Amino acid sequence: MSAFELTSPAFDHDDELPERFTQDGTDVSPPIRWSGVPDGTAELVLIAENRDADEGVVTHWVVYGILPEETSELPEDMGDQALVQAETFELCQGLNEFDNSGYTGPLPLDERGRHRMFFRLFALDVVLDVPPGITRMELKKAAEGHIIGTAEMVGLA
Repeated sequence: MSAFELTSPAFDHDDELPERFTQDGTDVSPPIRWSGVPDGTAELVLIAENRDADEGVVTHWVVYGILPEETSELPEDMGDQALVQAETFELCQGLNEFDNSGYTGPLPLDERGRHRMFFRLFALDVVLDVPPGITRMELKKAAEGHIIGTAEMVGLA
């Protein structure tokens, strides 16, 4: 089986995050794709975090309830609904650090330089029984002991 990978058609790993995915732009979520999902994966969870913020780790996006048999990508501009119903899939978005469901992009460059946005996709061996709109910490607690694989990419802002 191929390696578990996370990619985006909008930017490359360790490359500039296009302005439309930041608070300087239209602040929409980037398209995300994955491949090589580990055998035994029941659900996928995506967490996007800025690890270079003055406040410490800042959560920008929490997505869960992604069933690998339904989709292998998230489209651009997922909106801010806690429950997302698309033509071929349904999933949940949790609360980010800004108390919003959905994605909030990073702030632009500051005097300290670039910020790294870590997009991490976790493969779980169970489907979590959690409601729409939970926090990153609630999601991590629910997923504890069930992570069977992780894929990561970084965008610079």
